[in-house]
Amino acid sequence: MAELATIARPYAEALYKACAGAAGADLDSACAWVDELAAIAANPQLRQLADNPKTTPEQVLGVITGVARTALPEMAHNFLRTVLDNGRLQVLPEIAAQFRALVNQGNGRSDAVVYSAFALDAAALAELSATLEKRFGCKLSLVVQTDESLIGGIRVVVGDEVLDTSVKARLEQMKAALTA
Repeated sequence: MAELATIARPYAEALYKACAGAAGADLDSACAWVDELAAIAANPQLRQLADNPKTTPEQVLGVITGVARTALPEMAHNFLRTVLDNGRLQVLPEIAAQFRALVNQGNGRSDAVVYSAFALDAAALAELSATLEKRFGCKLSLVVQTDESLIGGIRVVVGDEVLDTSVKARLEQMKAALTA
């Protein structure tokens, strides 16, 4: 959704600037608490509570901080209070995604999702990581997901780039060539 991305961008950029400019700020720990807040905000019951006109932003803030697994720093409280005061709880997952992208860009790395037909062992994953880092020209944080519909091979998504070497993709290419 372009609208959510447009709304989320100023929040993500402001949070990135605040975290990068703060003394002793750790962007990776900020990513962790932003991701945790986004996961909590994605809960439909919390959204229903937040949408209730009788519920105040302070009450929603109390619920979220009470549910959080870790103690949130003061910056997280201030950020969450701003998001809630502006009625943007539903945008928090998109804010987290854009914030992570900014942190990755600043560190010269990217997130990559590897879809594989089978589970990958540690050695294969390390070799794949090295190959993909050469291919994409940056350090990658790999997340592996199993997708049996691929039949064999892998499909890698890095940002808006897709590298598909799966058997399913090759069969679809053959089908298109034969029917053309």
